[in-house]
Amino acid sequence: MKPNPRRLANKTLILWIASMLTAGVALALNPDEWRHTQDLSVPKAGLARINLTASTLDAAQPDLSDLRLLDPGGSEVSYLIERPMPQPETAISPQEFHSALDTGSNTTVTLRTGSILPLAAVEFVTPASRLIKSVKVEISTDGLSWSEIAASRPIFRLPGGAENLRIDFPANIYPWLRLTIDDRRDEPIPINTARLISPPSEGAPSDPLPITIKSRDESPGATRISIDLGAANLPLASLRIETGSPLFTRSVSVAEQEMQDGVVTERTLDEAVIYRVDLDGSNRQCLDIPIEHTIETRELLLLIHNQDSPPLAIDGVEGTRREVHALFYAAAPGKYTLLTGNDQCAAPHYDLAGLSEQLKSTASAILQPGPLADNPRYRIPAALGSLSLQGAAIDPGKWRYRKSLPVKDPGAQQVELDQDVLAHAAPVLSDIRIVQADHQIPYVLERTSITRTVPLSVTQKKDPDHPSHSVWVLKLPQPGLPLASLICTSSSPLFQRTIRLSEEVQDERGETYSRELGGANWNRTPDDPQPSLALKFDSEPQTGTLYLDTDNGDNAAIELCSFNGDYAVTRVVFKATGDSTQPVWLYYGNPDAQFPSYDVRLIAGDLLRAERHAITAGPQEATGGAAGSTSEALTGASRYLFWGALLLVVVVLLAVTAKLLPKAD
Repeated sequence: MKPNPRRLANKTLILWIASMLTAGVALALNPDEWRHTQDLSVPKAGLARINLTASTLDAAQPDLSDLRLLDPGGSEVSYLIERPMPQPETAISPQEFHSALDTGSNTTVTLRTGSILPLAAVEFVTPASRLIKSVKVEISTDGLSWSEIAASRPIFRLPGGAENLRIDFPANIYPWLRLTIDDRRDEPIPINTARLISPPSEGAPSDPLPITIKSRDESPGATRISIDLGAANLPLASLRIETGSPLFTRSVSVAEQEMQDGVVTERTLDEAVIYRVDLDGSNRQCLDIPIEHTIETRELLLLIHNQDSPPLAIDGVEGTRREVHALFYAAAPGKYTLLTGNDQCAAPHYDLAGLSEQLKSTASAILQPGPLADNPRYRIPAALGSLSLQGAAIDPGKWRYRKSLPVKDPGAQQVELDQDVLAHAAPVLSDIRIVQADHQIPYVLERTSITRTVPLSVTQKKDPDHPSHSVWVLKLPQPGLPLASLICTSSSPLFQRTIRLSEEVQDERGETYSRELGGANWNRTPDDPQPSLALKFDSEPQTGTLYLDTDNGDNAAIELCSFNGDYAVTRVVFKATGDSTQPVWLYYGNPDAQFPSYDVRLIAGDLLRAERHAITAGPQEATGGAAGSTSEALTGASRYLFWGALLLVVVVLLAVTAKLLPKAD
């Protein structure tokens, strides 16, 4: 019998790959320097792929630079990392496009695709600003006889920004497509063109990902949900929102935390629209959010934009992640060992990148490693151990206020800066210090998308010089509280007004002037009621009294009520030992202090990936510090007294100097 040429070629390829995989093995390796181990049972010799578990990815460095594989004899084995990813969708222009209005009740869009690729969706392009319609999809091979493949597929574009102009259907090769838009609900819309969508390629396996909701914060017009992925460094494929709300459309933003200029911020990864609508008695929904990003932290943020609608009832969040494989050649069967958890080692250099294309089509066994275990011989300091717990010495006498931080457990801590701190700290929070035993504890600032609502007391007054003006005087709970926006409601049914927000401040000479903080145009009509006004601050207030005014002209005065302000939540994240004998303090109130520069920024990623203990600061205490006392004393009448006394001293000195000068002949 003659040998099979294809089988012989595959065997030759495997032998060549095996020789490459075993050629560059590093020999000098001390397993005691790795924090975690996993057993891997290899049943037979040959090529094998390890499906790296979520716990493996979580324990390793984000780029897997510390992943090592040992054979049964303890020698290092070369491997190649594979990250199978789907190819992106392809947008194709149709060969022919025709749009026609049929008897005033339907708009028919006929497409000759001219595509030899499978098609899975059509996306309309229209200038219409507001629409909600259903679409029927039919296919044909000759453009004459048609058969239906999809019905009552929703398309919409709403004022809040939520839109869906895409119609999905089963993927296949379609020479002709006919899409019938139901115009019975409202006016027909112009369709400029349409894009054909070819689906992504297969071959990117994924696994279900258990997700838990850590917290939920409601802000005006938005819901912020923090979810725990259960592990860090996961290639997240998609999320799915579980909700029992019957009918809705919402825009959703997905964000992760990152470090920028020493401050932790939130970076938007993706935006999507979720919906559940009822068209012609057919309920359609889309609750999936495509991601396709590697998330380096355990926490991910979902921002659901509700606009003027009530918040959704979120029952849960589901997810899927892409598989990550480590391909290696097992010279013999037996128990192999995976090592992870060494942030001091360099990435291995096996020179195997050139094999990636050949290996894609090479068959191999898929192996599942055992559970992650701690290495009992590991002696490197624990996670975050490289972070110094003690910074430079500090003189607390230069700070005016402090709050106690009740740290109970060691490890990463987070504390939210409350109204006391935000009102009395420097505007950019450069004077924040965490202090223990008169030494600083390094920290990072975390600026979040969470907002806190503050009720404002209000009185209305009349302006005798401008009787057509309406003026509302708003009192803040803390002078200088850095509000980001002002929200109020009105019971007046129809109006058009320009709203102005200001405060009265003093200049260096003690003169009072009006400082504008923001403004907006507010129109209210029966078609667009806008029950509330959200006025964004252009500048943060410096005082505790704000003035909101508008000119009514010859119209009746409008009624405003329910005044609230909101500010963004900022947290301080640091590591503590949990030593109860040395209290931890939060110091603030020193406008002359500069931003601290800590080495903690070098390992901010570890600090963000760690589980944190949320603590609440104690009551505000005045330290008696002198910072800012001179500037605060020289305000109002005292400023005039100071300059008057200074002028008097200058006059006396001039008179004494004149008497001491020699007389002219």
